[in-house]
Amino acid sequence: MSQTAKEFKYKQFEGEVILWAVRWYCQFAISYRDLVIMAEERGLSVSHTTVMRWVHEYAPKLEKKIKHYIKKSGDSYRIDETYIKIKGTWRYLYRAIDSHGNTLDWVLSVYRNKKAAKKFFKKILANKYCSAPRVINVDKAKAFPPAFEESQAENVISISTKFRQQKYMNNIQEQDHRFTKRRVRQSQWFQSFHTAKCTIAGYETMHMIRKGQVKNMAANNVQAQVTFINKLFGLAA
Repeated sequence: MSQTAKEFKYKQFEGEVILWAVRWYCQFAISYRDLVIMAEERGLSVSHTTVMRWVHEYAPKLEKKIKHYIKKSGDSYRIDETYIKIKGTWRYLYRAIDSHGNTLDWVLSVYRNKKAAKKFFKKILANKYCSAPRVINVDKAKAFPPAFEESQAENVISISTKFRQQKYMNNIQEQDHRFTKRRVRQSQWFQSFHTAKCTIAGYETMHMIRKGQVKNMAANNVQAQVTFINKLFGLAA
């Protein structure tokens, strides 16, 4: 058994079943109880809490494993934040895409301020698949300009990178938010910051896969996606 396949050791169900549930939950606006019914049609008896634990455990692992296989991004960034409710409190989901609509990265933050924006800039640029930005487009949020200036001063962002702050520059980003927002609403929001991060990791990763951001794999090639994800976890095709 390979090192990655050992991740399913002592699990009651086969790895293929676990990854099937994680993939479906993170791709579609369905509930854990919906997946229980779908599993029952396949002759599998599993509780919704078990499926939830699978998502919390394996979605972050999927996000980490896929990084090496993502295609190089464009050099025009669109950065924006949206709201996510966690245990009745609004938190902030920062997301970034390039001019082609490809996801660059995301981060969930308690605060919407300069520190959070700087942290997000640094996180994006730590990805090897993210090209050095020629231009960064943001909305009118006040935290972005000082965060950008300090990031340039600290050599996180190149001095040659341009900064644009225009309200309607990020329409493409607003459209892209919908994928995650639909799934968040279906989940009836989250009960902890940790589980929110784990679950959103799955949403965003499956969104990248479906958009065709994986090298040598076309968008919406379902069978190729299943095979690819299984191999990431050391499972035979």
